[in-house]
Amino acid sequence: MEVQTIQKYIHTAPRKLRLVADMIRKLSPEKALETLRFTNKSAAGDLIKAIKTVVANAKTKGMENINFKAVEVNEGSRMKRFRAGAKGRARPYKRRMSHIKIVVSDELVVHSKNEKKGKTESSKK
Repeated sequence: MEVQTIQKYIHTAPRKLRLVADMIRKLSPEKALETLRFTNKSAAGDLIKAIKTVVANAKTKGMENINFKAVEVNEGSRMKRFRAGAKGRARPYKRRMSHIKIVVSDELVVHSKNEKKGKTESSKK
């Protein structure tokens, strides 16, 4: 069984969130929460909220021994802003937002060495 949660319009750039999300992809949710508590990045707080939400959703469905199936950080909408420039001009920039999608399942996910290299069992023979 799978359970997912999507946190939308988070006021953190996707690039900053992906750096933190890459650290926790292959961990269990409990280990990920413990790791994020001691991470010195502000994006860790947003991921903690999303992970707690998906774990609570999984427990209400009666799931135990859950693992991450997917942790995606996608780009959301952008807010157009400007900063004062020289000679009364405006310098535009964009404030980026993110969407976090986390999918957990109670099935065991096995990461083998062959998956990383793109090899299959039939290519070995």
